[in-house]
Amino acid sequence: MENDSNGHKRALHFDRPPQRVVSLVPSLTESLFDLGVGEALVGVTDYCIHPAEKLAHLPRLGGTKNPRVAEIIALQPDLVLANWEENTRRTVEELEAAGAPVWVTLPLTVRETLEMLHTLAALFRSTTADLRVQMLDLTLDWAISAAQGSRGMRYFCPIWQDTTQSGQLWWMTFNQQTYCHDLLEISGGVNVFAERQRRYPLAADLGLAPAQPAPGRDLRYPRVTLDEILSAQPEVILLPDEPYPFTQQDVEQMARLFDATPAARENRIHLVEGSLITWAGTRLARALRELPTLLERHSN
Repeated sequence: MENDSNGHKRALHFDRPPQRVVSLVPSLTESLFDLGVGEALVGVTDYCIHPAEKLAHLPRLGGTKNPRVAEIIALQPDLVLANWEENTRRTVEELEAAGAPVWVTLPLTVRETLEMLHTLAALFRSTTADLRVQMLDLTLDWAISAAQGSRGMRYFCPIWQDTTQSGQLWWMTFNQQTYCHDLLEISGGVNVFAERQRRYPLAADLGLAPAQPAPGRDLRYPRVTLDEILSAQPEVILLPDEPYPFTQQDVEQMARLFDATPAARENRIHLVEGSLITWAGTRLARALRELPTLLERHSN
């Protein structure tokens, strides 16, 4: 294992392809099957749901934040796949202390996601997997070419919503330092909060108190207010069904709250399958086909 920009460790230098793999990342669980190497999996999380028919026989090892480490170790994995955002440092350290090799991934762009998939294909020494990732490379090149010269639609995409103790609504979104942003930019979208950084504590993020120093804290997911969203004037609002389960009721509520935006006036508030936006892996192929249709600018 060695350091790598895609995560804090890189899974390399195996004498043979891993035979016993535990995946703590739903998007990577799906990716292993899509790449044709899913038979190496011996355990997954409760949130690994795709492909359902191939996961039915595999042991479930708890959630992504609280997997049952003792059960993972008992499976004697020769590789554990983890993610810096989805899994905790404590989980990774406990696994490593028990001698389990852990690859912690953190792809922040679509290109880095493809690099991660190429690494998996090489790790398993699979020609089939390598060819499938090459097809994804071509799909990405086509998507980038198709978007060239077009004027992108300004979008707002919340991934969570909540209220303060006083009842003020707020929404969490993402800035330009994330995979979600890069994917939607390639798909033809312009993130209205691309440059907005998260401030600590919550009151500071909502403009209600001075910001406090936050060394080492993640600044990529700001919490924004109704007034900020109205000022940003998004032309499209995308409501993913995960991690926050936005529903048709939320579409109707936002149409009222944001009635002064082009998105509401022109009926461009869309429910979206959240995994298309947030799952960095082979689901990228579907994302590049489906997301651009939500961000197309139609001439009158």
